[in-house]
Amino acid sequence: MENFGSWSVLTTNFLVVLYLAVCGVLLCSLLHMANAQWRFYVRKLAVSLAVLFPIAFVLLLILLFNGEHTFQWLKHAQEGEHHLPGWHNYTFLAARQIIAFLIVAGLFGLFIKYQYQSEIDPSYAAQRRLRNIALLIPFAYVPYATLVAWDFEMTMMPLWHSASYGAYHFVSNFHLFLGFFTVFLFLLHRSGKLAKPIPEHVFNYMAQMMFAFTILWTYLFFTQFLIFWYGRLPDDTLRFFNMMYGGMPYAGMEQGGGYAVLWWTFFPLKFMIPFATFLFTANRHSIPVITTVGAGIVIGSWIERYTWISGSVSPEFYHLPMTAVFDVVVTLVIATIAFFAVRWSLKRYGLVRA
Repeated sequence: MENFGSWSVLTTNFLVVLYLAVCGVLLCSLLHMANAQWRFYVRKLAVSLAVLFPIAFVLLLILLFNGEHTFQWLKHAQEGEHHLPGWHNYTFLAARQIIAFLIVAGLFGLFIKYQYQSEIDPSYAAQRRLRNIALLIPFAYVPYATLVAWDFEMTMMPLWHSASYGAYHFVSNFHLFLGFFTVFLFLLHRSGKLAKPIPEHVFNYMAQMMFAFTILWTYLFFTQFLIFWYGRLPDDTLRFFNMMYGGMPYAGMEQGGGYAVLWWTFFPLKFMIPFATFLFTANRHSIPVITTVGAGIVIGSWIERYTWISGSVSPEFYHLPMTAVFDVVVTLVIATIAFFAVRWSLKRYGLVRA
Protein backbone atom coordinates (compact mmCIF):
# COMPACT_ATOMS: atom_id res chain seq x y z
CA MET A 1 0.00 0.00 0.00
CA GLU A 2 2.87 2.36 0.80
CA ASN A 3 3.96 2.21 -2.85
CA PHE A 4 0.47 2.52 -4.29
CA GLY A 5 1.15 5.94 -5.80
CA SER A 6 4.10 4.62 -7.80
CA TRP A 7 2.31 1.45 -8.84
CA SER A 8 -0.53 3.67 -10.01
CA VAL A 9 1.94 5.17 -12.49
CA LEU A 10 2.56 1.69 -13.87
CA THR A 11 -1.20 1.04 -14.06
CA THR A 12 -1.70 4.35 -15.85
CA ASN A 13 1.03 3.52 -18.36
CA PHE A 14 -0.55 0.12 -18.95
CA LEU A 15 -3.91 1.73 -19.73
CA VAL A 16 -2.32 4.23 -22.12
CA VAL A 17 -0.40 1.54 -24.01
CA LEU A 18 -3.45 -0.72 -24.08
CA TYR A 19 -5.78 1.91 -25.50
CA LEU A 20 -3.30 3.09 -28.12
CA ALA A 21 -3.22 -0.48 -29.41
CA VAL A 22 -6.96 -1.04 -29.16
CA CYS A 23 -8.20 2.30 -30.47
CA GLY A 24 -6.08 2.21 -33.62
CA VAL A 25 -8.19 -0.71 -34.80
CA LEU A 26 -11.36 0.88 -33.44
CA LEU A 27 -10.75 4.05 -35.46
CA CYS A 28 -10.31 2.03 -38.65
CA SER A 29 -13.50 0.11 -37.89
CA LEU A 30 -15.52 3.29 -37.35
CA LEU A 31 -14.15 4.97 -40.47
CA HIS A 32 -14.87 1.87 -42.52
CA MET A 33 -18.48 1.67 -41.34
CA ALA A 34 -18.93 5.38 -42.05
CA ASN A 35 -17.36 4.88 -45.51
CA ALA A 36 -15.01 7.79 -44.80
CA GLN A 37 -12.77 8.11 -47.81
CA TRP A 38 -9.92 9.59 -45.81
CA ARG A 39 -9.53 6.27 -44.00
CA PHE A 40 -7.27 5.09 -46.82
CA TYR A 41 -4.65 7.66 -45.78
CA VAL A 42 -4.51 6.65 -42.13
CA ARG A 43 -5.74 3.11 -41.61
CA LYS A 44 -2.37 1.37 -42.07
CA LEU A 45 -0.74 3.85 -39.73
CA ALA A 46 -3.51 3.38 -37.16
CA VAL A 47 -3.26 -0.41 -37.07
CA SER A 48 0.54 -0.23 -36.91
CA LEU A 49 0.00 0.68 -33.25
CA ALA A 50 -1.35 -2.82 -32.65
CA VAL A 51 2.29 -3.79 -32.14
CA LEU A 52 1.75 -2.43 -28.63
CA PHE A 53 -0.56 -5.33 -27.72
CA PRO A 54 2.29 -7.60 -26.49
CA ILE A 55 3.71 -4.77 -24.38
CA ALA A 56 0.30 -4.15 -22.84
CA PHE A 57 -0.07 -7.87 -22.09
CA VAL A 58 3.27 -8.02 -20.28
CA LEU A 59 2.29 -4.96 -18.22
CA LEU A 60 -1.05 -6.59 -17.42
CA LEU A 61 0.68 -9.71 -16.12
CA ILE A 62 3.02 -7.61 -13.96
CA LEU A 63 0.09 -5.69 -12.48
CA LEU A 64 -1.87 -8.86 -11.75
CA PHE A 65 1.19 -10.57 -10.24
CA ASN A 66 1.76 -7.68 -7.84
CA GLY A 67 -1.64 -8.05 -6.23
CA GLU A 68 -2.32 -5.45 -3.55
CA HIS A 69 0.29 -3.07 -4.96
CA THR A 70 -2.02 -2.74 -7.95
CA PHE A 71 -5.38 -3.33 -6.27
CA GLN A 72 -5.28 -1.61 -2.91
CA TRP A 73 -8.50 -3.30 -1.74
CA LEU A 74 -7.03 -6.82 -2.05
CA LYS A 75 -5.53 -7.01 1.43
CA HIS A 76 -8.86 -6.11 3.03
CA ALA A 77 -10.73 -8.51 0.73
CA GLN A 78 -8.44 -11.36 1.82
CA GLU A 79 -9.27 -10.51 5.43
CA GLY A 80 -12.96 -10.92 4.68
CA GLU A 81 -13.82 -7.26 4.19
CA HIS A 82 -15.45 -7.50 0.77
CA HIS A 83 -17.35 -4.68 -0.81
CA LEU A 84 -18.01 -6.72 -3.96
CA PRO A 85 -17.51 -10.34 -2.83
CA GLY A 86 -18.17 -12.03 -6.16
CA TRP A 87 -16.59 -9.45 -8.41
CA HIS A 88 -13.51 -9.03 -6.21
CA ASN A 89 -12.57 -12.67 -6.16
CA TYR A 90 -8.96 -12.20 -7.25
CA THR A 91 -8.69 -15.44 -9.20
CA PHE A 92 -11.80 -14.46 -11.13
CA LEU A 93 -10.42 -10.94 -11.68
CA ALA A 94 -7.11 -12.17 -13.07
CA ALA A 95 -8.82 -14.80 -15.23
CA ARG A 96 -11.35 -12.41 -16.75
CA GLN A 97 -8.71 -9.79 -17.50
CA ILE A 98 -6.36 -12.24 -19.23
CA ILE A 99 -9.09 -14.05 -21.14
CA ALA A 100 -10.80 -10.82 -22.24
CA PHE A 101 -7.46 -9.37 -23.36
CA LEU A 102 -6.64 -12.43 -25.46
CA ILE A 103 -10.10 -12.46 -27.07
CA VAL A 104 -9.92 -8.77 -27.95
CA ALA A 105 -6.35 -9.00 -29.22
CA GLY A 106 -7.29 -11.99 -31.37
CA LEU A 107 -10.40 -10.33 -32.80
CA PHE A 108 -8.61 -7.06 -33.49
CA GLY A 109 -5.73 -8.97 -35.08
CA LEU A 110 -8.25 -10.64 -37.38
CA PHE A 111 -9.57 -7.22 -38.40
CA ILE A 112 -6.04 -6.15 -39.35
CA LYS A 113 -5.62 -9.32 -41.41
CA TYR A 114 -8.92 -8.81 -43.26
CA GLN A 115 -8.17 -5.15 -43.82
CA TYR A 116 -4.89 -6.12 -45.49
CA GLN A 117 -6.61 -8.79 -47.59
CA SER A 118 -9.24 -6.30 -48.73
CA GLU A 119 -6.47 -4.11 -50.16
CA ILE A 120 -5.00 -6.83 -52.34
CA ASP A 121 -8.24 -8.67 -53.10
CA PRO A 122 -11.06 -6.50 -54.52
CA SER A 123 -13.53 -9.40 -54.55
CA TYR A 124 -16.94 -9.08 -52.91
CA ALA A 125 -16.11 -11.88 -50.45
CA ALA A 126 -12.99 -10.09 -49.14
CA GLN A 127 -14.83 -6.78 -48.77
CA ARG A 128 -17.74 -8.46 -47.01
CA ARG A 129 -15.42 -10.18 -44.52
CA LEU A 130 -13.89 -6.84 -43.62
CA ARG A 131 -17.30 -5.22 -43.26
CA ASN A 132 -18.59 -7.98 -41.02
CA ILE A 133 -15.65 -7.89 -38.64
CA ALA A 134 -15.68 -4.08 -38.64
CA LEU A 135 -19.20 -4.32 -37.25
CA LEU A 136 -17.95 -6.50 -34.39
CA ILE A 137 -15.10 -4.26 -33.28
CA PRO A 138 -17.19 -1.62 -31.41
CA PHE A 139 -19.25 -4.37 -29.78
CA ALA A 140 -16.02 -5.90 -28.48
CA TYR A 141 -14.49 -2.58 -27.46
CA VAL A 142 -17.38 -1.36 -25.30
CA PRO A 143 -17.70 -4.37 -22.92
CA TYR A 144 -13.94 -4.88 -22.75
CA ALA A 145 -13.23 -1.24 -21.94
CA THR A 146 -16.04 -1.32 -19.37
CA LEU A 147 -14.43 -4.37 -17.74
CA VAL A 148 -11.08 -2.57 -17.60
CA ALA A 149 -12.76 0.58 -16.22
CA TRP A 150 -14.43 -1.30 -13.39
CA ASP A 151 -11.37 -3.33 -12.36
CA PHE A 152 -8.63 -0.72 -12.67
CA GLU A 153 -10.49 2.46 -11.74
CA MET A 154 -14.11 2.46 -10.56
CA THR A 155 -13.98 -0.23 -7.88
CA MET A 156 -10.61 0.86 -6.54
CA MET A 157 -12.51 2.83 -3.92
CA PRO A 158 -14.71 0.51 -1.82
CA LEU A 159 -18.45 1.09 -2.16
CA TRP A 160 -18.02 3.74 -4.88
CA HIS A 161 -19.77 3.07 -8.16
CA SER A 162 -21.22 4.87 -11.14
CA ALA A 163 -23.62 3.43 -13.70
CA SER A 164 -22.02 5.50 -16.47
CA TYR A 165 -18.37 5.06 -15.49
CA GLY A 166 -17.70 2.47 -18.19
CA ALA A 167 -18.91 4.85 -20.92
CA TYR A 168 -16.96 7.73 -19.39
CA HIS A 169 -13.80 5.62 -19.32
CA PHE A 170 -13.87 4.26 -22.86
CA VAL A 171 -14.84 7.62 -24.37
CA SER A 172 -12.01 9.28 -22.45
CA ASN A 173 -9.47 6.79 -23.75
CA PHE A 174 -10.62 7.09 -27.34
CA HIS A 175 -10.23 10.85 -26.81
CA LEU A 176 -6.68 10.11 -25.65
CA PHE A 177 -6.04 8.08 -28.78
CA LEU A 178 -7.30 10.82 -31.10
CA GLY A 179 -4.92 13.30 -29.49
CA PHE A 180 -2.00 10.88 -29.69
CA PHE A 181 -2.75 9.85 -33.27
CA THR A 182 -2.87 13.48 -34.34
CA VAL A 183 0.60 14.08 -32.88
CA PHE A 184 1.76 10.78 -34.41
CA LEU A 185 0.57 11.82 -37.87
CA PHE A 186 2.10 15.27 -37.49
CA LEU A 187 5.53 13.91 -36.59
CA LEU A 188 5.47 11.45 -39.49
CA HIS A 189 4.18 14.16 -41.83
CA ARG A 190 6.95 16.57 -40.83
CA SER A 191 9.66 13.91 -41.01
CA GLY A 192 9.17 13.51 -44.75
CA LYS A 193 9.71 9.76 -44.42
CA LEU A 194 6.16 8.60 -45.04
CA ALA A 195 5.86 6.27 -48.03
CA LYS A 196 2.54 7.94 -48.85
CA PRO A 197 2.20 11.58 -47.73
CA ILE A 198 -0.83 12.58 -45.65
CA PRO A 199 -3.05 15.30 -47.16
CA GLU A 200 -3.42 18.29 -44.87
CA HIS A 201 -7.21 18.01 -44.80
CA VAL A 202 -6.83 14.81 -42.75
CA PHE A 203 -5.75 16.96 -39.80
CA ASN A 204 -9.00 18.90 -40.12
CA TYR A 205 -10.93 15.65 -39.82
CA MET A 206 -8.90 14.71 -36.75
CA ALA A 207 -9.67 18.12 -35.23
CA GLN A 208 -13.39 17.59 -35.82
CA MET A 209 -13.27 14.19 -34.14
CA MET A 210 -11.34 15.57 -31.17
CA PHE A 211 -13.89 18.37 -30.88
CA ALA A 212 -16.79 15.91 -30.88
CA PHE A 213 -15.22 13.61 -28.29
CA THR A 214 -14.24 16.56 -26.14
CA ILE A 215 -17.92 17.45 -25.83
CA LEU A 216 -18.94 13.82 -25.28
CA TRP A 217 -16.28 13.28 -22.60
CA THR A 218 -17.38 16.41 -20.74
CA TYR A 219 -21.01 15.34 -20.88
CA LEU A 220 -20.22 11.92 -19.40
CA PHE A 221 -17.99 13.42 -16.71
CA PHE A 222 -20.71 15.72 -15.44
CA THR A 223 -23.44 13.14 -15.94
CA GLN A 224 -21.94 11.17 -13.06
CA PHE A 225 -21.50 14.24 -10.87
CA LEU A 226 -25.05 15.52 -11.44
CA ILE A 227 -26.60 12.15 -10.63
CA PHE A 228 -24.69 12.01 -7.35
CA TRP A 229 -25.47 15.65 -6.56
CA TYR A 230 -29.18 15.73 -7.32
CA GLY A 231 -29.67 12.18 -6.06
CA ARG A 232 -28.19 13.26 -2.74
CA LEU A 233 -25.55 10.56 -2.68
CA PRO A 234 -22.86 12.30 -0.60
CA ASP A 235 -20.50 9.35 -0.29
CA ASP A 236 -20.24 9.14 -4.08
CA THR A 237 -19.98 12.89 -4.61
CA LEU A 238 -17.05 13.17 -2.23
CA ARG A 239 -14.75 11.35 -4.64
CA PHE A 240 -15.28 14.18 -7.10
CA PHE A 241 -14.83 16.81 -4.39
CA ASN A 242 -11.52 15.26 -3.38
CA MET A 243 -10.20 15.56 -6.94
CA MET A 244 -11.71 18.94 -7.73
CA TYR A 245 -10.98 20.91 -4.61
CA GLY A 246 -8.63 18.91 -2.38
CA GLY A 247 -8.85 18.70 1.37
CA MET A 248 -12.30 17.12 1.35
CA PRO A 249 -12.86 14.06 3.59
CA TYR A 250 -13.66 10.72 2.09
CA ALA A 251 -16.17 8.40 3.65
CA GLY A 252 -14.09 6.15 5.86
CA MET A 253 -10.88 8.15 5.38
CA GLU A 254 -9.23 10.77 7.52
CA GLN A 255 -8.57 13.46 4.96
CA GLY A 256 -8.51 13.64 1.19
CA GLY A 257 -6.91 16.32 -0.85
CA GLY A 258 -3.70 16.88 -2.72
CA TYR A 259 -5.15 16.24 -6.16
CA ALA A 260 -6.82 19.56 -6.85
CA VAL A 261 -3.81 20.63 -8.90
CA LEU A 262 -4.12 17.51 -11.05
CA TRP A 263 -7.86 17.90 -11.62
CA TRP A 264 -7.46 21.57 -12.54
CA THR A 265 -4.79 20.49 -14.99
CA PHE A 266 -6.47 17.61 -16.78
CA PHE A 267 -9.91 19.21 -17.00
CA PRO A 268 -8.73 22.28 -18.94
CA LEU A 269 -6.49 20.11 -21.15
CA LYS A 270 -9.34 17.74 -22.00
CA PHE A 271 -12.24 20.19 -22.15
CA MET A 272 -11.65 23.93 -21.82
CA ILE A 273 -8.70 24.30 -24.20
CA PRO A 274 -9.92 21.88 -26.93
CA PHE A 275 -13.46 23.29 -26.82
CA ALA A 276 -12.41 26.94 -26.88
CA THR A 277 -9.87 26.26 -29.63
CA PHE A 278 -11.89 24.08 -31.99
CA LEU A 279 -14.97 26.22 -31.60
CA PHE A 280 -13.40 28.47 -34.23
CA THR A 281 -13.19 27.08 -37.76
CA ALA A 282 -9.81 28.64 -38.54
CA ASN A 283 -8.17 26.69 -35.72
CA ARG A 284 -9.49 23.42 -37.13
CA HIS A 285 -7.49 24.12 -40.29
CA SER A 286 -4.18 24.99 -38.60
CA ILE A 287 -1.99 21.91 -38.28
CA PRO A 288 0.27 23.35 -35.53
CA VAL A 289 -2.78 24.38 -33.47
CA ILE A 290 -4.47 21.00 -33.98
CA THR A 291 -1.31 19.14 -32.98
CA THR A 292 -0.75 21.28 -29.90
CA VAL A 293 -4.29 20.66 -28.68
CA GLY A 294 -3.85 16.94 -29.38
CA ALA A 295 -0.68 16.85 -27.29
CA GLY A 296 -2.55 18.57 -24.46
CA ILE A 297 -5.30 15.95 -24.61
CA VAL A 298 -2.70 13.18 -24.28
CA ILE A 299 -1.12 14.79 -21.22
CA GLY A 300 -4.51 15.54 -19.70
CA SER A 301 -5.69 11.97 -20.25
CA TRP A 302 -2.60 10.52 -18.57
CA ILE A 303 -3.11 12.75 -15.55
CA GLU A 304 -6.82 11.89 -15.51
CA ARG A 305 -6.14 8.17 -15.39
CA TYR A 306 -3.60 8.57 -12.60
CA THR A 307 -5.96 10.76 -10.59
CA TRP A 308 -8.78 8.22 -10.65
CA ILE A 309 -6.50 5.29 -9.82
CA SER A 310 -4.17 6.60 -7.13
CA GLY A 311 -6.71 8.98 -5.63
CA SER A 312 -8.81 6.03 -4.50
CA VAL A 313 -6.82 5.67 -1.28
CA SER A 314 -6.00 7.77 1.76
CA PRO A 315 -3.54 10.62 1.01
CA GLU A 316 -0.53 9.14 2.79
CA PHE A 317 -0.44 6.36 0.19
CA TYR A 318 -0.26 8.48 -2.96
CA HIS A 319 1.83 11.34 -4.31
CA LEU A 320 1.91 13.66 -7.27
CA PRO A 321 3.08 11.71 -10.34
CA MET A 322 6.69 11.91 -11.53
CA THR A 323 7.91 13.04 -8.13
CA ALA A 324 9.52 9.66 -7.41
CA VAL A 325 12.40 7.96 -9.23
CA PHE A 326 10.28 4.85 -9.86
CA ASP A 327 7.66 6.95 -11.66
CA VAL A 328 10.14 8.49 -14.06
CA VAL A 329 12.18 5.37 -14.73
CA VAL A 330 9.25 3.04 -15.40
CA THR A 331 7.56 5.60 -17.66
CA LEU A 332 10.73 6.19 -19.68
CA VAL A 333 11.39 2.46 -20.04
CA ILE A 334 7.85 1.75 -21.27
CA ALA A 335 7.89 4.76 -23.60
CA THR A 336 11.24 3.69 -25.08
CA ILE A 337 10.13 0.12 -25.68
CA ALA A 338 6.89 1.34 -27.24
CA PHE A 339 8.77 3.81 -29.46
CA PHE A 340 11.08 1.17 -30.92
CA ALA A 341 8.21 -1.31 -31.32
CA VAL A 342 6.14 1.19 -33.33
CA ARG A 343 9.16 2.22 -35.40
CA TRP A 344 9.81 -1.43 -36.20
CA SER A 345 6.16 -1.88 -37.19
CA LEU A 346 6.22 1.15 -39.49
CA LYS A 347 9.38 -0.07 -41.23
CA ARG A 348 8.27 -3.68 -41.47
CA TYR A 349 5.10 -2.81 -43.34
CA GLY A 350 6.76 -0.23 -45.56
CA LEU A 351 4.89 2.74 -44.15
CA VAL A 352 8.03 4.84 -43.82
CA ARG A 353 11.18 5.07 -45.90
CA ALA A 354 14.43 3.98 -44.31
